Amino acid sequence: MSSNCSTLAGIGPVRHPIDEAKLTAYLKQTVPSIALPVKLLQRKFTYGQSNPTYYLRDANTKSYVLRKKPPGTLLSKTAHAVEREYKILKALQPTNVPTPKVYSLCEDSNVIGTPFYVRNLASIKVHIEIMEFLNGRVFADPLLTGLPREERRQCWNSAIKTLVALHSLDPVSIGLLNYGKASEFYPRQLKTLTAISTVQAAVKDQDTGRPVGEIPCFKQMASWFLRNLPEERSTVIHGDFKIDNLVFHPTESIVIGILDWELSSIGHPLSDLSNLCQPYVLHRAIGGFAGAYLDGVPQLDEVLELYTRLSCWDPRPLWTFGTAFAHLRLAVICQGIAARVARKQASGAKAAVYRKAFPTLGESGWHMIMNGQMAYKPRI
Repeated sequence: MSSNCSTLAGIGPVRHPIDEAKLTAYLKQTVPSIALPVKLLQRKFTYGQSNPTYYLRDANTKSYVLRKKPPGTLLSKTAHAVEREYKILKALQPTNVPTPKVYSLCEDSNVIGTPFYVRNLASIKVHIEIMEFLNGRVFADPLLTGLPREERRQCWNSAIKTLVALHSLDPVSIGLLNYGKASEFYPRQLKTLTAISTVQAAVKDQDTGRPVGEIPCFKQMASWFLRNLPEERSTVIHGDFKIDNLVFHPTESIVIGILDWELSSIGHPLSDLSNLCQPYVLHRAIGGFAGAYLDGVPQLDEVLELYTRLSCWDPRPLWTFGTAFAHLRLAVICQGIAARVARKQASGAKAAVYRKAFPTLGESGWHMIMNGQMAYKPRI
């Protein structure tokens, strides 16, 4: 197994303790298939924006996953929505989209807690979900370094096929009629990103007192996006579809599961595809491989051609819009990390790198628009 993939890499002792007695009582009542007692481990993240993820190993050595909202007051009400993650995973169970099986959702804030949570129970609701543990490989590097070159191509092709399977679903037929609005996806995204970015920009560093600051060219990009909206297209979207949110088979180059669904919704399929392909234009320091020798990873035009052929929809005329919007969205995410660093809610090398990235991402997104504006026809 290569150095950039694992089944239990990054798993260690629990850093944010939970009340194991209350958890055990809950599991005994709601998930009888779990053999008690359970051993609790916690996944370690390289920077602090993910939902806390715990691994449960029961008395029969079977593994499960528990995910919950992070402690403390959250800057965004839309992020960390594990209850949405549970709902869509439940809806996708009977489809051909590979997902882990879910067992239970608990919205009772009295079930688990730590001293930190007890402090905040009056202001936040704690959600937890129990799901199946997938025994497979997760690749942190979208270049899939460490794999033979042919396997890299096969893994990327499987990722595209998996995304097409998701985008081919009829939301109504799987019970997701009210999971999101079927129109004006990008205008709604812009409104949300603008609100989030405004709050994040005003956060002051606890040491220096300086605000995080605005994303360069944000207003210009937002205005341009609204003038050049793509034609309406609606499907189930993951919201953060990318290589490191996919679980691949332990020995085969096929996707067996998609993780981290809390940003899922009904929306435009261009958003998922441009998010998956963003590494083609990102620097290595922030998860991309722009300028690197691909060595087996398909070229971007090959990826887009495969998606077009399998989905019977061609996203290429909209690619400037999709890529630039993905840059704006990532800039907001990185600005959020900068805000958490300023509030001393995130630390580490990765957090420092992403914290400094949001101004460059804003400028790069606007540069893409200015240099690729004629690549597609604006909607009339």
